[in-house]
Amino acid sequence: MKRRNFVSYSLLFLTGCTTSKLAETQRSKSSVQETAIQAENELATINMALIPWQVSVEQEEKLKPLTDYLTQKLNRPFKFQIAPNYKTAVDLLVEGKVELAYLGASTYIEARLRDPNVEPLAAPINKHTGRPWYTAVIIANSAQGIKTIADLKGKRFAFVNKLSTSGYIVPMAHFLDNGIDPEGEFAEVIFAGSHDKAKAMLLEGKVDAIAEDRQSYTEQQKEGSFDPEKYKIIWESTPIPSLPIVASSKLSPELKNTLKKALIDAPDGLVDPTGAVGAGYTSVEDSDYDIIRKLQKRINTK
Repeated sequence: MKRRNFVSYSLLFLTGCTTSKLAETQRSKSSVQETAIQAENELATINMALIPWQVSVEQEEKLKPLTDYLTQKLNRPFKFQIAPNYKTAVDLLVEGKVELAYLGASTYIEARLRDPNVEPLAAPINKHTGRPWYTAVIIANSAQGIKTIADLKGKRFAFVNKLSTSGYIVPMAHFLDNGIDPEGEFAEVIFAGSHDKAKAMLLEGKVDAIAEDRQSYTEQQKEGSFDPEKYKIIWESTPIPSLPIVASSKLSPELKNTLKKALIDAPDGLVDPTGAVGAGYTSVEDSDYDIIRKLQKRINTK
């Protein structure tokens, strides 16, 4: 009987040792795997989706200085991904396929509705205003006899996209506030898809007027694309909060802070995500975009 107890205890002891060593080995493997995953994540590329503000090839070329700056500051590869449309940019962010997205105010609100944990980190300071805001404008071909908003009746008009803040939300709210129904009163209403496409349609005579953002139009006018004697701004909005750089809900707090600091520390003159020369960045928060939520509600309850 005593012999059997001794054997049993010996087996229990040996089994316990084996189990303990196995658990220790598993913990060691797990630790190595976690370290490997962490190292891989630290070297992984940070991807930022962009709404199609300008023609893709031209925009990618203009973004190289910003790409190089962020790659250096983050000590890891940084890449911009130009989405084919506004909705895709939102999809990429909320589905976790990119770490960041540069969105218009309206597209940010759309992303926030789908994932309440996406977070606006910073927004560019507008070079022309010196503030983190810009304005929407309506540009018309004066050769068509358009001098005021009222003159758009019976004319062809191009918005950018229904998720575009300056290219749809803000001017559309202005039309409604002034009793103008574009679908019923304009000869044709077109959605161009991007700001550059809308401007191209105006230059090609395919439309008589467009919704646009002031900075983009002013810069192209200075470059000689638009004859100031022929193309006139017939309306300009009140300030609109600048487009935010938005972090995925899957991004770690540490990386969010590093990104925000890198952006806020960015030197003046570095291009912003549209490819335009910027004036630095400032931090933003969700409540900054409540004004756009009110305009969206105005349009949706028309």
